[in-house]
Amino acid sequence: MKALLAGMRAEAGANSAAAASSHSERLAAAAIAALLGLGVIWGVGFSHVPAWHNAAHDTRHSMAFPCH
Repeated sequence: MKALLAGMRAEAGANSAAAASSHSERLAAAAIAALLGLGVIWGVGFSHVPAWHNAAHDTRHSMAFPCH
């Protein structure tokens, strides 16, 4: 019985370490995705290619974001 309880405790500790690692990895991935998305929106918004700029402009209006 003691061996079973010890095994369960070890397994629970491994699961919580994996969950913490998984949480930090998801947080890092979300932060990178947000920065990449903001960079794309900012870069396209100031683009000298009219089609790209107009697409960003229309997207801002579709989200009710004032841009002028």
